This record gives sequence, structure tokens and C-alpha cells, in this order.
Amino acid sequence: MMSFSLSAFSINVLTPYFKEEVLFSADDLYEKNEDGISILFYLRKIYPDEWKNFLQRIKFKPTDEEALKLKMDDICLWASFKGQTLTRTVRGMMYYRRALEIQCTQDKSDIAKLDRRKTVESSQEGLASLEMAHAMADIKFTYVVSCQVYGMQKTSKDKRERASYVNILNLMLMFPSLRVAYIDEVEAPTSNGTTEKTYYSVLVKGVDKYDQEIYRIKLPGKPTDIGEGKPENQNHAIVFTRGEALQAIDMNQDNYLEEAFKMRNVLEEFERQKYRKSKPTILGLREHIFTGSVSSLAWFMSNQETSFVTIGQQVLANPLRVRFHYGHPDIFDRLFHITRGGISKASKTINLSEDIFSGFNSTMREGNVTHHEYMQVGYCTYSLCIFVWEVISSYEWSGKLGLLLVLPMVMEVGLEKGFRTALGEFVIMQLQLASVFFTFQLGTKTHYYGRTILHGGAKYIPTGRGFVVYHAKFAQNYRMYSRSHFVKGLELLILLVVYLVYGSSYRSSSLYLFVTFSIWFLVASWLFAPFIFNPSCFEWQKTVDDLTDWRKWMGNRGGIGMSVDQSWEAWWISEQEHLRKTSIRSLFLEIILSLRFLIYQYGIVYHLNIARRSKSILVYALSWLVMLSVLVVLKMVSIGRQKFGTDLQLMFRILKGLLFLGFVSVMAVLFVVGNLTISDVFACILGFMPTGWCILLIGQACSPLVKKAMLWDSIMELGRAYENMMGLILFLPIGLLSWFPFVSEFQTRLLFNQAFSRGLQISRILAGQKDFGEFE
Repeated sequence: MMSFSLSAFSINVLTPYFKEEVLFSADDLYEKNEDGISILFYLRKIYPDEWKNFLQRIKFKPTDEEALKLKMDDICLWASFKGQTLTRTVRGMMYYRRALEIQCTQDKSDIAKLDRRKTVESSQEGLASLEMAHAMADIKFTYVVSCQVYGMQKTSKDKRERASYVNILNLMLMFPSLRVAYIDEVEAPTSNGTTEKTYYSVLVKGVDKYDQEIYRIKLPGKPTDIGEGKPENQNHAIVFTRGEALQAIDMNQDNYLEEAFKMRNVLEEFERQKYRKSKPTILGLREHIFTGSVSSLAWFMSNQETSFVTIGQQVLANPLRVRFHYGHPDIFDRLFHITRGGISKASKTINLSEDIFSGFNSTMREGNVTHHEYMQVGYCTYSLCIFVWEVISSYEWSGKLGLLLVLPMVMEVGLEKGFRTALGEFVIMQLQLASVFFTFQLGTKTHYYGRTILHGGAKYIPTGRGFVVYHAKFAQNYRMYSRSHFVKGLELLILLVVYLVYGSSYRSSSLYLFVTFSIWFLVASWLFAPFIFNPSCFEWQKTVDDLTDWRKWMGNRGGIGMSVDQSWEAWWISEQEHLRKTSIRSLFLEIILSLRFLIYQYGIVYHLNIARRSKSILVYALSWLVMLSVLVVLKMVSIGRQKFGTDLQLMFRILKGLLFLGFVSVMAVLFVVGNLTISDVFACILGFMPTGWCILLIGQACSPLVKKAMLWDSIMELGRAYENMMGLILFLPIGLLSWFPFVSEFQTRLLFNQAFSRGLQISRILAGQKDFGEFE
């Protein structure tokens, strides 16, 4: 085992980059979204004090909007330092080098005996000390950014790709110790006279306005064909790192000079005697989420992340000793890991998350993963309307645990700021519906955990690195959360209604409310949380636009070239992808689980007045005859859509009109002759809706057989009908609340309370209005 000298430790930082933003251009800053808001306008309003300080630093006082263009280069840099850009990350990591230079100068200088007179000797001594500090920093620190597509960007004719290449090159020229690794694809001749693609890992640096190649290593094939993109992006570049310690840094992270001074102390943890033979192989660091004040949702996520990366990680590391690798600030014992499989496991699909598997690898090979609170790295999470989270099996406990998720945050805030402050923040978070958000988050975990256990597989959903304070359309939210939350929420809603109507245990007791309150809260959270935390969701014009977009999306036919955000049919088919790749056993279990919906029909049909208290099996058989009739009608609609839907719209409408008249006639006969009541109609809806959903799920699971029986179009029409009904149920409360202007004002206050406390007029941002007094 190699023994390291404490003074000899060096640090290398590695950042994977794909096609994220490098530097905001003037066009990026002035480009307006659908609400008329530009990035520059947004940043000036979110950070008013920093904007004023920036203008003072560059000694510039603009008189109007046009005057800002005179200092656009400086403004682009300032804006990029506020966003999730590569420029911000590189600047932050370069503080390590600056801290090393300062520390080296201080270590070699006797402050007490320092000659402060400006003599030739003192100037020469200072110059020599500075040169030595630069040399020491070159030895102790290197920074490699693995820009996987840098070579393609260099030769691309696309304006945006070319701009990314130029910006990355400028970063190398700005920071001489920065290195860029990329995968180069070359057409090489073969022995039989043909050509084949050859791949190389290449390392370059910036020299005299150009990039200069340092190393080139031939690869056995295309890395991304072997594993996932991001892990392989790190794997191919790790060979270019050097030194004993390696810190993995993500694209949405930043650093601070005061924290960079602590790096020497952190590296000494590798050799501390208290660990005895279990020397650390991964040093875990905490993260500082610096975007928590943008909105209430960002505040929730900030507090949750803070509790997870502090008290949560500390307990996992000691005493449990089960902490692995969860975040990119962690520092690896480089020599340990590159001789034991690297820091990223990248088998396709199996190792989708490269982070935790490196922790598994380290622990199984007798490594030790620790966690340290005294150093932190900045972490950015701009998010307001997208809840992309990854598990609890019981629905009722999901609601209760949504409330319990707040408790670790209260403990962490109490330890750091005092329990009086923690209690105050807890109350404010509850008033801002934090429990609704966390309950919704648990629903996402529940869904995808269950699906992964049943069918396997995983999928990486990129969340982007930009500013996402925007209004998500209703159709977008529906696509994202339909299967994970809305379907399950409506199922629980039907259960609660059935229990209320037909249950007897608590019907005459106030205990019913206490028994079912948590489930009602869960249903409300799962159905409406995406809309509560969606900016401008209750503005009337936005609601009208969302309805138009929804109807267009539902009506568009699928086919070649139609994406999931353009057509409901394309989305509906993509949602069944896991069923096409799963095993027969999993499909069988899926069908068994779907049969639970038949219980509703069996239990309710015998309570109908039209059944006249009969317990005969014929009542249940007749209920299935009704379902069969509905399926026949759907088949007729499907055939009519195929034959008349495109060219003969009038005939198709006549067909739907005739079917509607037939339905009304049958219902009239049943009311007059069969003693059907209004309560029976609602009871039939409660009973038959789950049955239809069961048929739909079984049809999707058995799609090859259904297609052979030429019933797939009927299943699709049944699915379309259900999606329309679910969309209507979700949209009606939104449309109703949009009638009242104060609801939108209340939502804005709810979402942006932190910004309001700093005097931020967020409503003007969302409306895209100019602040004409800014330049006065």
C-alpha cells in the first residue's frame, strides 16, 4: 500500500460536459420567452443589488436599454456567472488554484519579517515568490473538463455549436491550467481498402488563440455504445487526470475562494490516524444550495437537499458506515479507484446513475467512505414547475411521510440556526404547502420504484441547466404525471367515494374524517400539486391557452415523425414501452394487479335500485353486457374515425350524433320502464369506470394478441376516452378558479414569498413589464 506524504497531495478536478450552455450570448440574454421575459431582464430583477454592484465595478451607468449593449461582453460574463453554465463552474473550480498560490506565498513568507518598503530587493523577492507559487499551483492542481462533443463542435457548421467551441476555447485561454478532453472520430483506411471510424480520447490546452493537442489515445470503439453517455464521458477522460486526489464536479456547481482554502485540510483526511487501517477512499463533502431564495419551491428543495447532504450523509457515514457516493463534490482517492474499475460504472441501463455505483465499488473493495461538514461546494437548483424525482408502498403512509419529510430539515436548521428559527421556518413552510410538495414527491418515488421492481429498466430524464421559472402547459404536466400521480389519485378518489357511500363502519361517526383525512390529503396533493406550483396557472388567458393546446394535443393523430409533445397517440404508445421490453412473468403480474378494478363493478351493481335487491349472478352478467355494448360503440367510433375522420368530417359527426341519440333513447327507456334512478347512474359510473380501465390495462399488456384480433384501435379509442375524462376532471377546478383574479395573486404570493420579502416584484417579471425607473 502506497504511503502518501501530507504535503505531497495534489488535487485534480473533473467535470463532464455534453451540450449545456457555456456562455450566454447577447442573443440568449435578450431572447424573450412566451411571457415576454428575457434572461437579462429576469436576472436584473432577481439580483437587483448584484446588478448595481456590477455596474459600479465596470464604472458604467447606462441611460437606457440600448446603452447596455456597449458593455455586452461584460454583461454576458456577469449573466453566465448567475446561471448554470460551464463558465461559472470553471471560474469556481479555478479558485482552488488561486487559493494554492496564496497559501504557497504565505507559507514561504515570514509575515513578521516582511519588508514592506518598496525596494528593488523586496520586489525581486516578491516576484520570485510569485513565480514559485505559480509553479507549485501547476504541480498541485489541474482541471480537466470532459467535453465529449468538443471535436464535433469544432467542425460543426451550426452557429450554436460553433459558438460553444469558441467559448470553450476562450475558457482555456483565460485559464491556462484548464484542459479539455474530448472524443475524436476519424475515418481511417483499412487493409482491404475501405474506411472505418476510429475513435480517440484527446486532451488539448489553449495556446496563442488556438487549442493545442497534448495527448491522443486510441479507443477500442465508441464509448457511448458501451455505456451511458455521462459515465463514459468521465471514464474516457480520467486517464488524463493526475495526482493522488480526484474531485468530481457537475455542471451545476460552483465554488468559493474561502472554501478553496480548506482543500489542503480536507486532503489530509486521507492519512489521518484515527481511521487506522480503514483509510478513506472517498471523502464526502456537503453542498451549499445557493438558489433557495428564488421561490418557495426552490426553498423547499434547498432545505431538503441541505438536510440530505448534511445530517443525512453524516449518519450514513458514521455510525452506520453505509454512505456510498451521492454527489459530485466528493473527493476520490484517485490511485485507489483507477486501479479498481474507475469512478463510473457505465453498463447501459444497469448503471444509469454513475454516482452510487462508484460508492458500491469502493465499499466492496474494502474502501471507506467518509463525510466532512467543514467544507462545502456550491450547488444550483433552479426549478419551479418541474418535479422530476425518483418509495413507499402504502398510499396512506405516503401522505403521512410527506409530512414527516420535513422533520430532518427542522433538525438540521435547528442545529445550524437554532430551534426557534427552525420552528419558525417549519410553520412558514407549512403555510406555503411544503407538505403538498413532499407528498407529491413521494408519489413519484412510489410509482417508479414499483415499475422498476416489476419490469426493470431505467431512464435518465434531463432537467436542463437553464432558468426554468416559466409556466408549464397543462398538456405538459399531464404527460409528465398522468401515470405516476393522476391515475393513482383518481383511483384513491373513487375508493374514498365508494367507502363514503357504501361503507358502514364510520358512517355515523366523526371518526370517518380522522380515518380518511390523510388519504384525502394525498389525493389532493397528487392531483393538483403540479398546478399549484406552476406559475400563472390560474391566470385566465393562460388557462384558455392551455385548454386550446390540450385539445390540439388530444386530437392529433400519431405516426412517423410525431413526437410525444405533438400527439396524444404518440405519447400513449411511448408510455407502454416498458411493457414491450418486459418478461412474460412481469406481464402476468401486471394483468393480475389490473384485476383489482373488477371488484368495484361486482360490489356496486348489487346496490343498484334497478337490480331490485337481487343477488342473482344474472345481475353481474347483465352488467358485463352493458360493458360489451360500450366496447361495441367504441369500435364503431374507431371504424368511423378511420373511414370518415379525415375526408368526410360531416359523415363522422352524423355517426357520433346517431350514437348519442341511441344512448339517450336507451337511458329514457331504462328510466321509464326499468326504474333506473339518478343515483343508479352515478353508481354505474363508479362501478364501470374501473372496469373499463382494467380492460384497457389488460389490452395494453396483451397488445400483440389484441392487434391480431384487430381490436387495437378500440383499445386506443377507449384510452382516448379515459384521457379526455381525466383531463376534464383535472381541468375543471383550474378553469373555475381562474375566473377569480385573487386566486392568481394568491398563488404568486405563495410561490414567490421569499422574493417578496426582499422587495422583488415578481408579478412584473411574470408579466414581462419593463421597469422604466431603472435607468433614471
